[in-house]
Amino acid sequence: MEFVYEMNGLRIVDLSKPIDPATETRRCKLNRFNTGGLIPDWHTNMDLMSHLGTHVECPYHHFENGPSVLEVPLTQFMGRAIYVKFPKSDERVKPNSYVTPELLDAYVAPKMKPHDIVIIDSDWQIPPFTPKSNTKEDTRMFINADTANWFLAHEAKGVGFGDGVSVESSNEDVKPFHDILLAKNILFIEVLKHLDLLKKDAFFMSYSPLPILGLDSSPVHAYAIEGLAEFS
Repeated sequence: MEFVYEMNGLRIVDLSKPIDPATETRRCKLNRFNTGGLIPDWHTNMDLMSHLGTHVECPYHHFENGPSVLEVPLTQFMGRAIYVKFPKSDERVKPNSYVTPELLDAYVAPKMKPHDIVIIDSDWQIPPFTPKSNTKEDTRMFINADTANWFLAHEAKGVGFGDGVSVESSNEDVKPFHDILLAKNILFIEVLKHLDLLKKDAFFMSYSPLPILGLDSSPVHAYAIEGLAEFS
């Protein structure tokens, strides 16, 4: 399976987690059937949860009166993105430490422009939302209200997460992070993959959801395009 493509001088990196219904732990069932007739006409009924694979979370995920995926402007699901990985060589980047405003000032602020999508990551990694989550093996960094307030003050459009940052650590941290950012239509992109294949730390990114009214979140096919001058 390919994750990197070349097209017209641009480099496209697939940042999505492949979904295989045979092995997926979250709800994912496909029923393929032929409608019959003289012409083969195959259709597929999909029984999916909204937080499947790489997915975008919208305000309706957290607020009863928040906009669903179809009510958020389409431009909110694309734009200039930056990728920042906090290195363990920095003594402030410890196992199960927080992504603090100090770290964000040091690593994110120099690269970030207002309305950027920011993907944060660290060297302390495990795959998210697995049996390893919140065990002794889970050394990922944490986010909290301070992290959220920094992104709000710096006008982030969305926040994405690599395997080095936990978004399921504790209710005390995760709830205010959601409260603060989703209230302002600052979206979350979770379970991003293949970030190590990126060659640029600034690029165009898209993660558009299924256009279904009433979805709180949606699986997406997230990808980066490197080489577009206006997004570099």
